[in-house]
Amino acid sequence: MIESILLKISHIQNSETIHVQFWNLVEKLISESELISTSAFIQHGNTTVLLHSIAVAYYSYLIASALRRDLFRSELITGALFHDYFLYDWHIRDKSHRLHGFYHPKKALENTQKIINLTDREQNIICRHMFPLTLIPPKYFESVLVCVVDKSCSVYETFKKNAYPKLEEQIAIKVGQK
Repeated sequence: MIESILLKISHIQNSETIHVQFWNLVEKLISESELISTSAFIQHGNTTVLLHSIAVAYYSYLIASALRRDLFRSELITGALFHDYFLYDWHIRDKSHRLHGFYHPKKALENTQKIINLTDREQNIICRHMFPLTLIPPKYFESVLVCVVDKSCSVYETFKKNAYPKLEEQIAIKVGQK
């Protein structure tokens, strides 16, 4: 089962249509927000919050496409991109950063709602991505997917230096970041 999904994902990674759809929405959302500023903050290991957020959105999108589920893909991408939109460096010792893992989903939601109107599904993706730390489980399949992919990416980034070189290249090309 896992092997067939991985095979589908590798095939989808080469699909131009998937890439165009994904990057068009990412570029739009970055231009409408301060997401680019999250490239100044480290998330895990040496991976920035921006790169982490794009990786979570990208791999969630690829898995959803591989599963051929009738998903709300733009909501999936939006929720995943903004799931860590807390806009501070959580590594800096500060009372407001205490228990970051428990409280940053709410801060990310508040910051995102200042710039775009979110659907219930997008709100759920952002608020519930830290389950089981946040005790209420995700409500939608997209929320569960982002929650699982976020955990996977976090572990990968913690142990892998330069975790996503190809994604970094795409970010540089599409949104002018390196």
